[in-house]
Parts: sequence; C-alpha cells; structure tokens
Amino acid sequence: MADNAMLVKDTGHGQTTSRALIIEMLNKRFERLPDIDRKLFSYGPIYLAGNAGFSGLIANSFYRRLLNVTQGRFTSSLPMAVLPFLTTAALYTATVTNPLMSGDLNCPSCTLIRGALVGVVGGGIYPILLALPVNAGLAARYNSAPMPEKGNMIRFWMNLSKPVVRKMYVVLLLQGVFGTYLSSKHFDIYLKMLKISDSDSEELNG
Repeated sequence: MADNAMLVKDTGHGQTTSRALIIEMLNKRFERLPDIDRKLFSYGPIYLAGNAGFSGLIANSFYRRLLNVTQGRFTSSLPMAVLPFLTTAALYTATVTNPLMSGDLNCPSCTLIRGALVGVVGGGIYPILLALPVNAGLAARYNSAPMPEKGNMIRFWMNLSKPVVRKMYVVLLLQGVFGTYLSSKHFDIYLKMLKISDSDSEELNG
C-alpha cells in the first residue's frame, strides 16, 4: 500500500482518503496520460479476450474432428468464440483493471500472476471445458461417434480430452505469456498515474 500513500499525500497532508476520492483522482490522472497509454490500458483486454475467442474455435475444431461431428458448425462455433471472449474480458477487468483503477492493487507480482491466470484460464482451460459438452451433445444428437456407457463416462471423456489438451499446450503458454505482458504494462501505466501531478499534465500531453 506504499503507492497509495502518494495519493493520500496529494489530497491534503496525510488525511484519510476515501475510496471514491482515490478512484476519482486516478481517473483524472488517467485522462492526463499519453494517448498510447490510455489506448493500451483500455483496449489491451480486448486483444487478450480476442485471443481467447480464437482459442475457443481451435478447441472446438479439435473436438469436432475427434467426434466426427460435421453438422452444426455455426451452432458450435458461435458460443465457442463469444463465451471465452466475454469471460476473459470480464475476468481481466474484475481482477486487474478495476483493482488498479481503484488503487487496490499495488503489488506488481500479484498483478502479473493475475494477468497470467486470466490468460490461461479464460483463454485456454475454459475453452477446452466448454468445447467438450458442446460437441458431445452434437455427437450424441447426430450419432457421429459412439457414446460411453453410464459407468464409464468420466474415463471416456478424460481419454478423449488428453490429445486436445496436449495440442492446446502452446495456446495455454501463449495466453499466459500475453496475459503476463499485458498486466505488466498496465501496472507500469498505473505507476505512471501515481507520479502525475497537476503541473505534469501539459508536459505529458505535449
């Protein structure tokens, strides 16, 4: 919380600063940042979410091939692109963007870990878990592949998913790296906001 001391000091001789006031101050300082920093902070999560949507399509394609599903291409592709996109964007906003903009996330390591986890979970693990029931339902509906017996369902789906998970390792790694990179840049921008004073506004915008 050392960084928040800078905000408290700026508000008036160490007086306790309310959460609402900190958020307001950070928002004002955000507007003073260079345009490139504002765009990266605002639109960076969209790129991470876009990669998650693409990962969903990849996982969907793998399961369709394994289960010999040829029908319902649009039916399965739409949720596999949209849901990971929305989930990843919401997770990153909730765990990284909003805490930074409210002054609640002052640990650089914590920020990087959160970004990496959002990238891996939202852009890798979630698409795999989502693609399985979507395509299993289509396979059962169109009888494109033999379905497991009731007592053997868990083992069947685990064995079926192993090659998908192996193929998705690269995607998981890339999403984790991208999430880490994005969160590191966002934390740098946050630190830059903390250092802004009223006299810096013209210099930064110039």
